[in-house]
Amino acid sequence: MPWPSNGEIDIMEYYRVKGVATILANAAWADEGLYNAKWDEAKFPFPEFLKKDPEWPSKSHLWRMEWTDESIKLFLDDELLNEIDLVRTVNPEGSNPFQQPHYIFLNLAIGSNGRDPSGALFPKEDVVDYARVYQKK
Repeated sequence: MPWPSNGEIDIMEYYRVKGVATILANAAWADEGLYNAKWDEAKFPFPEFLKKDPEWPSKSHLWRMEWTDESIKLFLDDELLNEIDLVRTVNPEGSNPFQQPHYIFLNLAIGSNGRDPSGALFPKEDVVDYARVYQKK
């Protein structure tokens, strides 16, 4: 199934939104038309995190997802950022991409969304202590 019909869950995503550094917690699925997506997105301006704790960028943080048959909940340091109602995430042909297996993809997405990375200072790093998956029985 091509994107976005296969579903996309962004547990942690970072972009500049209208020039402001922003953390996002999103899910996407198909809308009418090839490669058109419906989004359930939540955007949090990064300066809000710095107001709470100026040392926030230098600390480790825990991103968490709770995925059930009814919803996907995305958390940052135990704060709920977004709750996606899986009753609404139905593709135009009737399938629900969040009722099928997915894979975990960790990356820096350099140059994504058409941005030119040639002006960036390299090397860059994405430090991940661990990624764990638990399943309720």
